[in-house]
Amino acid sequence: ETIYGRKDKPGWRLGVPAPVPGEIAALLPKAERYGGWIDRVGLWRATAIGLAVSAAVLFAVYQLPHWLAPLVPDRVMKAYGDAMVGDFGGKFCAGPGGQQALDTLTRRLAPEAKGLNVRVVDLPVVNAAALPGGNIMIFDELLKQAKGPEEFAGVLAHEIAHIEHRDVAEAMVRELGLGLVVTTLGGSVGSNVHGLLSLSYSREAETAADAGSIAMMNRADISPAPTAGFFERLAKSEDALGGADMLVYLSSHPVSKGRAAAFREGAAKGKAYTPALSPGEWDALVAICDNGADRKN
Repeated sequence: ETIYGRKDKPGWRLGVPAPVPGEIAALLPKAERYGGWIDRVGLWRATAIGLAVSAAVLFAVYQLPHWLAPLVPDRVMKAYGDAMVGDFGGKFCAGPGGQQALDTLTRRLAPEAKGLNVRVVDLPVVNAAALPGGNIMIFDELLKQAKGPEEFAGVLAHEIAHIEHRDVAEAMVRELGLGLVVTTLGGSVGSNVHGLLSLSYSREAETAADAGSIAMMNRADISPAPTAGFFERLAKSEDALGGADMLVYLSSHPVSKGRAAAFREGAAKGKAYTPALSPGEWDALVAICDNGADRKN
């Protein structure tokens, strides 16, 4: 017996004994199964379709900040950058010759870049941060930890690459959402400054910034090999979960031994590289925060 019902009359039932004559069967609706489309395509196909749709949604969500980053206007990035730079007021260093040496190295690494503002901050942590609006903050202790100008040049070029790739905007969208990034301009920009200082980038963005750094250094005739030493020391801190100073850098720049290898292998064999800075320029840069009287906002 086949049971039929009516959607417009709950509880209405009609039982038709089997077999149903063909003339009558042609007038009756086809039987519905609880599985719906799953029954039509089969369980395994339905499972595969569900997994594919889920994977596509996850991929889209992961890629969404990357797709939306170009939509953030430059004026918005500048507003955030100005607020964040202002948050460091009174801590910028300008010891004799130090800023000139830093500007010289920046121009050498990125001669065509427009609007870069690279400053050293008098804070005893090993870190460097690419900020909105073309701003790059170098924390004084990073200079102290670097073993030479070539090693530091790789770190600086890495931050420049983040700006060139618009990774800062992408990280902001991921952290705050596009709507909040674009609309937070009415005097409340500063409320997000501290959170934005800890922005982190995806592994893919870090790898791309490393590649950009290596390319920049090779174009500037600065060997990328010494920067491998910096990352090797970071990797040791990562493995041992020690070296508190170095772990500050690790918190926003995930490190792996493979990154050190990339810089070492990025040096062209037999190429005659030149020093990143003269000994005098490097000494002035390392000592840029030593003379408090020369500090300026």
